[in-house]
Amino acid sequence: MINNLVIVESPAKAKTIEKFLGKDFKVKSSMGHIRDLSKEDLGIDINNNFKPRYIVPADKKKTVADLKESVKNAKTVWLASDEDREGEAIAWHLFEELKLDKKNTRRIVFHEITEEAILNAIENFRGIDQHLVNAQQARRVLDRLVGFEISPVLWRKVKPQLSAGRVQSVAVRLIVEREREIIGFQSTSSYKVNALFEVHEKGKKVQQIKAELNERFPEKKKAQEFIEKCKNATFTISGVVKKPAKKSPSPPFTTSTLQQEASRKLGYSVSQTMTVAQHLYEAGWITYMRTDSVNLSNTALKAAEEIIGKEFGKEYVNIRNYKTKSKGAQEAHEAIRPAYLNKASIEGNATEKRLYELIWKRTVASQMSDARLEKTTVTIDISGRKEQFIAEGEVMKFEGFLKVYLESTDEESEEEGEVRLPSLEVGLVLPYVQISATEKFTHYPPRYTEASLVKKLEELGIGRPSTYAPTISTIQQRGYVMKEERPGKERNYHVIYLEKGNIKETVNTEITGAEKGKLFPDNIGMMVNDFLVSNFAEILDFNFTASVEKDFDEIAEGKANWTDMIKQFYKPFHEKIEASLASKEYVKPERALGTDPVSGKPVFARLARFGAVAQIGETNGEEKPRYAQLRKGQNIESISLQEALDLFKLPRKIGLYEDKEVTVSTGRFGPYVLHDSKFYSLKKGFDDPYTIELERAVEIIIEKREKDKNKTISTFKEDADLMVLNGRWGPYISYKKENYKIPKGTDPKSLHYKDCMEIIGSAPEKKKKKK
Repeated sequence: MINNLVIVESPAKAKTIEKFLGKDFKVKSSMGHIRDLSKEDLGIDINNNFKPRYIVPADKKKTVADLKESVKNAKTVWLASDEDREGEAIAWHLFEELKLDKKNTRRIVFHEITEEAILNAIENFRGIDQHLVNAQQARRVLDRLVGFEISPVLWRKVKPQLSAGRVQSVAVRLIVEREREIIGFQSTSSYKVNALFEVHEKGKKVQQIKAELNERFPEKKKAQEFIEKCKNATFTISGVVKKPAKKSPSPPFTTSTLQQEASRKLGYSVSQTMTVAQHLYEAGWITYMRTDSVNLSNTALKAAEEIIGKEFGKEYVNIRNYKTKSKGAQEAHEAIRPAYLNKASIEGNATEKRLYELIWKRTVASQMSDARLEKTTVTIDISGRKEQFIAEGEVMKFEGFLKVYLESTDEESEEEGEVRLPSLEVGLVLPYVQISATEKFTHYPPRYTEASLVKKLEELGIGRPSTYAPTISTIQQRGYVMKEERPGKERNYHVIYLEKGNIKETVNTEITGAEKGKLFPDNIGMMVNDFLVSNFAEILDFNFTASVEKDFDEIAEGKANWTDMIKQFYKPFHEKIEASLASKEYVKPERALGTDPVSGKPVFARLARFGAVAQIGETNGEEKPRYAQLRKGQNIESISLQEALDLFKLPRKIGLYEDKEVTVSTGRFGPYVLHDSKFYSLKKGFDDPYTIELERAVEIIIEKREKDKNKTISTFKEDADLMVLNGRWGPYISYKKENYKIPKGTDPKSLHYKDCMEIIGSAPEKKKKKK
């Protein structure tokens, strides 16, 4: 008999909790949700009333049976799933499926896995909050309805095997609209003027100060005229203004800000950040990681005050109570912080250590004093001109929180940090060292990173802390959006210099448009977005998606009935689904580009089975059309006729090797070299099939041959299907299209036929792959 049975969602959480409980407690894991909505029966009757039908998935039946057996022998059952809506729903599903008795069932929640928090939760147990459960049910049901009803419309009207989602489709829309802004963007140039002046002080070394003109010239001619005037001009200081300034620390992390900052500072993806944060929480190192609150508990504030005073001094302490700005903040009652603030670092892998240290620094810095600075602005007049040069300096007077942490931004900055100016007075004449006018170009709006997309979704009120990571992962997994790096292009720019009374001009080169870790919409993503915006505008409306989140909040607070909310949404939505299915309009995923000057046949950009292609000739014409895959970065909407025709330069014959033709082309799996009927893949991001030469192609062929030669360790005459091979993760046995691990400490070269068959015979039975 078990006195107390505690049920949590994960084995890692169970292991940590078990350390703080006595022998009277047994902790078991439910491995997440134990029930899901039935896919066959959505629970809607002819009057659009909704009653969900839940089932236990096949992979959870063993877990449920094991839990039922444990419950039979338990005096008291403690449901200790997470404190957010999803955690409450897990507790409710456990209660229902395990047929628990209210009399001996306790619901406990804690914001951190520490001994104090767990014992406090046990003393202050409660029942299941049905309002939170209903809010989670409403979210899952609404998302299921949208996905299940829109997806078949996409299959019929756009392309088979597509899918849609309420929040995911809105995220794709943001990325598509930004891409179209970029496609339509027309860059303009202007001339930015900078100057380098000398300051001569008696008895001191000559110093130099940088200044920038307070306006830009739209044309090269005007910049040249200005530089010409500067040859004989006098530069006089007309104003020196000193002002105190301060910088304040950012609040402690919420889910959104942690995802953004981990992306900027550590290069983590949103899903990676949440996975690592989950491990830190379950190990007891940080508080709950799904929250939109910036509040810190009194215990945490007291610990921060003590640590800052001890490590940095009392003048660095400034205890602050931050208030959550986002309306409806409900996922948890406290920000993400270390469970033990006296631990600046932890044990764990490098990824966990780096994220923990980021959280520790942000938490401590949030309770530190402002940084104090002195900003100096110097105005320099130009004789005979109305423009002025401005020189700015910044001196740190007191570091404050900057001693520990400074928040990053998504925008690239050209700031140089602290700039000290020498002692300057009004009326001082400054000789110039150099004056330059540099051509600068306006830049298109920045593409979204995962971090900036999370920020935008939060600003629009779309989604909640628990939905950001799965949303961004889903749109990439479905192929609607790609996270990519793209090389920039060379661009010339002009510079006009004035030095020692002489003017000279140069043409320099810069790389523009290079992207790293940015989100790009795929061609299919753009087409699906257009279809949904055209036919289901309300679902993709930003305000609608945000208002639905408010409805969920009201349900969680007990102010609204969840089934009424679903019914109100479903009737008009279902009518639009039926109207769309009845319509004879179909999306034709192609765009006419013009005529091929050689063959006289029409040229199209269209969506084919394996992606976007250029096509010469009619699909239903007498002759079979020719196809060429679009290159990375090209899309159906913006590709030109000439760019499409250039794609047909492949395959390219680039010479002979070993008296056989070497050809470069591209196929379903990317660009390749073809030689002697064998295929050799080009190195991704390095080799270009349109420019690669014979010398490099031969290198690729030799490298692959060498790799294949070293791949086979042993073959056996007893059975041709049996081989010992070298793989990516080390040596292994291959037999009849199945792979088997070689036991540690075994020399793969020493294995005989009998040894291999014994290893295969003793290997655990492989799970069948799900279709």
